[in-house]
Amino acid sequence: MILEQRCIQINNMKCHYEVLGVPLNASEDDLKKSYRKLALKWHPDKNLENSDQAKKEFQFIQAAYEVLSDPQERAWYDKHRDAILLGAKGAEYQENAVNLFEYFTSACYSGYGDDEESFYGVYGELFNRIAAEDMEFSQDQDSDFEIPDFGDSTSNYSEVVRPFYAYWSAYCTLRPYSWLDKYNIDTLKEVPRRVQRLMEKDNKKLRDAGRKQRNEEVRALVNFVRKRDPRVKAYIKLLEEKTAQNALKTKLQQERHREKRRQLLNETTSTTSFGFTEMSDLEKQLRDIEAQYASSVETSDCGSDSESGVDENEDDTPKEYEETAYQSNEKLEQKGNEECVSKEENLENITIDSENSDEDLLDLYCPACKKNFKTVKSRESHDRSKKHQSKVRALRKVMLEDESGDGEESDDDIG
Repeated sequence: MILEQRCIQINNMKCHYEVLGVPLNASEDDLKKSYRKLALKWHPDKNLENSDQAKKEFQFIQAAYEVLSDPQERAWYDKHRDAILLGAKGAEYQENAVNLFEYFTSACYSGYGDDEESFYGVYGELFNRIAAEDMEFSQDQDSDFEIPDFGDSTSNYSEVVRPFYAYWSAYCTLRPYSWLDKYNIDTLKEVPRRVQRLMEKDNKKLRDAGRKQRNEEVRALVNFVRKRDPRVKAYIKLLEEKTAQNALKTKLQQERHREKRRQLLNETTSTTSFGFTEMSDLEKQLRDIEAQYASSVETSDCGSDSESGVDENEDDTPKEYEETAYQSNEKLEQKGNEECVSKEENLENITIDSENSDEDLLDLYCPACKKNFKTVKSRESHDRSKKHQSKVRALRKVMLEDESGDGEESDDDIG
């Protein structure tokens, strides 16, 4: 009964182009305009009086646009449109296998529940039938390998869904396709061996073509199912959320890193790092000590004028101020001397470095060949070359000739 209902649903399927009312060469804009127009017309909320019919029409419109709006699925549909429509009308399949073209439409299932007519029930049964057909031709019947199951709506993605699509996306049929042979070699024993090999070669081409076509059909069906699988959509959404979270974390880490670099830059460029604030604090303390010392001296002078007897301990206070001021002056002078010495050392180092760099440049220049070299090793290697040595000899010869010519001119001038 279930199969009969499913066949009735499939038989009602029309060509996707006819459903949208567009030609075969319709553009993306034409498809979009037609889809929006028909979706508004047949939306169930706008057809409350005939909601069942409107729901079916709306599902056909959605399925047609979903296929034709995808370039890859549209190309596959255009290539196999006749076979899909024939399969939907119940035509027998030539190789006596399950007709896959019946399942390239959302009309073959109803909803995403766990019943037999749902998405998981229909396609789970289909892939089990394909696997059973292949096992009839398997040479390793005792193998412990189990083909992954399609699962249901509650199946875990890592344990069920991912292994299933990994296996079927790389599907290779075990069917030999010997029924496609053009020649029956067993009945042609009297044919020469050379002709038999040519016949076997032609038969092999037909078998390979049949296997290739079957593999492409199954893999295309797997892609069709995976694109509509709610479990895959949920997993993709989860990955997108994790990617967004990781991008946000990375952005926050980069901002914290930039903030730390800005703080470090502000600390290094502040006046405190150069000691200016410390110097100003010392100067301020020195001024305060001098002011206290001056006020104490005035107080002592006034006391000596008014009273004749003064205790010796009263003279200790100005001495302490004098010692503190003297120590502060010594600190300032010592710090200033250290800065001067460091500046002089830096100037001497710069002078020495410049002299050394000039000497290095002279060592890396070859006057005979008029070339500059980057390293000492390259200059030494150049000095050992025959070309360099020949130019050096030529340069010496020219210099000797110039010297002899200068000597002869001087003798002529004297004479």
